[in-house]
Amino acid sequence: MVVGIPNPFIWFRTRIYYFLIRAYFDQEFNIEDFTDGAKQAFSHVSQLLSSCSFESLEGLVAKDLLEKLQEKCALLPPTHKEALAAEPSDIMYTTPGDVAIVYDDNGRKFVSILMRFWYLSSARLSEDTLEGTRVFQVAFGDKGTPQTKRLLTANYEFQREFTKGVQPDWIITRIEHSKLLD
Repeated sequence: MVVGIPNPFIWFRTRIYYFLIRAYFDQEFNIEDFTDGAKQAFSHVSQLLSSCSFESLEGLVAKDLLEKLQEKCALLPPTHKEALAAEPSDIMYTTPGDVAIVYDDNGRKFVSILMRFWYLSSARLSEDTLEGTRVFQVAFGDKGTPQTKRLLTANYEFQREFTKGVQPDWIITRIEHSKLLD
């Protein structure tokens, strides 16, 4: 289990934003339910990204971000692509990183929530190029080869427009996988 100690100021500020979201935008908003949905979205999107299934990411990821991801993924070695994928059972810890409420010049209203994910990957990654921590080694069978799993991090920002008359869907507007998609 990964234990993180949040900054008390950020923790308090995010709780105020949750209250504001419930009070002014979505009375049924619940951060626990949002976190569960974000985990599912992270796992699904990371697997599609890993397999370079960009057509399947349309509608889940912002169009401008999708174009950037296509360019970056074209340059990744296969082991890095493999490390992007996270099965739901590989997600060790999830926490909201930041919350923002934005009004643009045209009167449109947006809520953005940055989610941080820590997940295990068994992809064979170079020691030199990645941040990550070896978590454990397991030997399978009598003469099994030890399998090393790393703890990797990813940040996904989810955004929803709350302007009247707009489809109420969350979309991913930022994807960062530590040292994989730099």
